[in-house]
Amino acid sequence: MTLGVNIDHVAVLREARRVNAPDILQAMYVAIEAGADQITIHLREDRRHIHDTDAYRIAKLSRIPVNLECSINEEIIDIVCDIKPHRATLVPEKREEVTTEGGLDIASNKERTKKAIHNLTESEISVSLFIDPDITAIDLAKEVGADMVELHTGAYSNIFATLYSNLAASHHRIETLQKDRETLKRMLHRSLDELKTAAEYATGLGLEVAAGHGLNYQNVHNINAITAITELNIGQSIVARSVFTGLDKAVREMKALLNA
Repeated sequence: MTLGVNIDHVAVLREARRVNAPDILQAMYVAIEAGADQITIHLREDRRHIHDTDAYRIAKLSRIPVNLECSINEEIIDIVCDIKPHRATLVPEKREEVTTEGGLDIASNKERTKKAIHNLTESEISVSLFIDPDITAIDLAKEVGADMVELHTGAYSNIFATLYSNLAASHHRIETLQKDRETLKRMLHRSLDELKTAAEYATGLGLEVAAGHGLNYQNVHNINAITAITELNIGQSIVARSVFTGLDKAVREMKALLNA
């Protein structure tokens, strides 16, 4: 299993004070030295954390592949084509969301998605689509010409956190998951089955399969066990842990879990 380290949250901290600390490039270099297989960043339309200059410098200076997440907005796609990362992962984007809330709705954006993929492919950039673990979405990803899909693990991660952490007792609790433990266990099992089935189906269509969103040191083992998934993109939990351990150790600890 390969690890893409998403360093967006380093830039979130930087932007909180609008100073160049912590340095996003230093975060990239530390993650690489610690064993990251890929650097992942998200160039949002509102530039709330990663900026164009960050993306250009990271793509130029990283000695490992760069996975640049972005919307299908034409202006953004043009910038990504100029940056030329190793891969572009097309994601849905809402200005008001805190983080990406679900998979790309390919069916409602089919022609725009096809055009974005065509332009990226013409620039020799591999394309992945961030989608829910849904068979129809996988079929559409194959139809529009994606090379890869990244399965959204947010539903699984939220159920796991409600079951096995103090999330349910906090002000961040998820109201729709305020259920008894046996119900939550069944939901968790069903979510894992959906991810496994989707990954195997996508692999059968010739698509590479990654996964990500909400994965952390406690819940990653179940996803790591799905052999059809070959890559995980993890950011917030690694950067959060690094506050206490340092980024080098935080990345090494996640790599050790994936190699276990």
